Amino acid sequence: MNSGSDLLMKVDALLSSMPKMESRKDVKFLQDQLSVVKIKPQDGVFYEVVVILDPLSREAQRMAPLLMVLHQVINMKLKVFMNCRPKLSELPLKSFYRYVLEPRLVFTADNNLSAGPIAKFLEMPEVPLFTLNMITPESWLVESVRSPYDLDNIHLEEVEGIVSAEYELEYILLEGHCFDVTTGQPPRGLQFTLGMKHNPVMVDTIVMANLGYFQLKANPGTWLLRLRKGRSSNIYQIFMHEGTDSPDDADDVAVVLNSFKSKILKVQVSKKPDKINEDLLSDVDTEDKGIWESITSFAEGFRSEQKDDVLNIFSVASGHLYERFLRIMMLSVLKHTKSTVKFWFLKNYLSPTFKEFIPEMANEYGFQYELVQYKWPRWLHQQTEKQRIIWGYKILFLDVLFPLAINKIIFVDADQIVRTDLKELVELDLEGAPYGYTPFCDSRKEMDGYRFWNSGYWASHLGGRKYHISALYVVDLKRFRKIAAGDRLRGQYQALSQDPNSLSNLDQDLPNNMIHQVAIKSLPQEWLWCETWCSEESKKMAKTIDLCNNPRTKEPKLKAAVRIVPEWNDYDNEIKMLLKRVEGQRRNSHTKSKSQSQAPGRDEL
Repeated sequence: MNSGSDLLMKVDALLSSMPKMESRKDVKFLQDQLSVVKIKPQDGVFYEVVVILDPLSREAQRMAPLLMVLHQVINMKLKVFMNCRPKLSELPLKSFYRYVLEPRLVFTADNNLSAGPIAKFLEMPEVPLFTLNMITPESWLVESVRSPYDLDNIHLEEVEGIVSAEYELEYILLEGHCFDVTTGQPPRGLQFTLGMKHNPVMVDTIVMANLGYFQLKANPGTWLLRLRKGRSSNIYQIFMHEGTDSPDDADDVAVVLNSFKSKILKVQVSKKPDKINEDLLSDVDTEDKGIWESITSFAEGFRSEQKDDVLNIFSVASGHLYERFLRIMMLSVLKHTKSTVKFWFLKNYLSPTFKEFIPEMANEYGFQYELVQYKWPRWLHQQTEKQRIIWGYKILFLDVLFPLAINKIIFVDADQIVRTDLKELVELDLEGAPYGYTPFCDSRKEMDGYRFWNSGYWASHLGGRKYHISALYVVDLKRFRKIAAGDRLRGQYQALSQDPNSLSNLDQDLPNNMIHQVAIKSLPQEWLWCETWCSEESKKMAKTIDLCNNPRTKEPKLKAAVRIVPEWNDYDNEIKMLLKRVEGQRRNSHTKSKSQSQAPGRDEL
């Protein structure tokens, strides 16, 4: 045995002393004449780069500008092989793509650093309808800050000059996963805060049961991660943490954001010895308001303490047309209630124009508002179409979007007109269900052929229950969190969304599909009237009117609104007058400030 070991060591020493004779290995391609792009290097040392890609793929769209920039930075010999698919049922690419990357710093004519890299789309076709989207790194929250154009509906035939938009990196996400060290399971309902020594609670969030995931928005700097004061810090303590910038035994968990890259933490918590048998969510309904105060990590706007008499309305909109509908919906709500109203808007897709106007409208009509924001988690199956992404936000993140102090919130579609006090809906008994939806009408008989839920899968799955529409629903947020409805919905979504033929109408197919696990309280039919599905006789009892699409006539919504809702024009004109007045005030203010800046100064002795 010893002699064998000695022999092995001698052979190893002998081989190690010999020079390595590795030669360059060239890969020979049988054919490189057709469907190959060749770029020759400059004189001197060069890198040889060979790329094989499908030109009609999203990956190729991203790779092409990277290769172009790389070619400007280094000397390289480039071969790009076009590996096309032999058969296509449809054109796989439906977008134009630009990667914002520059090979060097750019300066202006007066030697100042340029405002930033720019994506330019030149020689675009004018006939199609375009949408401008930003594809950003997973940890970035980017918003459009300046653009007079409707970036969701760009019709170049109707635009004079250049369509421009300015975007800004608003926040960098701090993400993490949290688990109970004893059970190995996520501590459902646990809350984290993020802040600094002088302001310890600047943002906060709740831990999902899905992978124990949490996210907090922040900016570059040093932050302190803590359990939120109240039940979270009373029952739990941080046991161990990875990916942070402080020792394991430190009282304060420091996290340094010094890069634009993602920072993902792993936090393990344990229950305090005298709290082993306590549950975070067991006493939610009777907990003191001071403990369950607002989760503000993704909200901004007017801040105020939540009271039971505040009517909380949630809505989403994208594009100038739907923002026009949204303002009219808001006005119809305000006209029919005596309660204090607080609107919650998904910030992700609001235009700069709407965000500039909403404070003026709030001052005029005396309502409160907040803009809520959440980044679609990287582990949750991503949607690619904007409409489907918005549908997902309507149902998948209800437990993390809103403050824990809010008992109930009502979702109202932007294209809806309210004709009653929604306080009635808040006070409606949901009989233990976490949310209440209105079933689809079945009184317009000529539309029977379009009611897909009356046959096939849906008829079998619902088992006699109604199929509900998602244009209006009320959510008991405390009940919703207590039964982990959000975690269940996300789990089912993850399972079904892999199939492109599933969840055609994501925001309503998902809750209807989960009706056996997450109960739905069927609201009285008069809570939502829609001309497509409801008879004309039932309109006089309608508490809300929804401008839902008609699959038979395909009538434009703007035309339908004027025809169906008599008061719609009055609301629209009232908002137009306010918009005109605000614009006039801004012009006068701008002219006044400009004249003052041009006034001659007084000579000083």
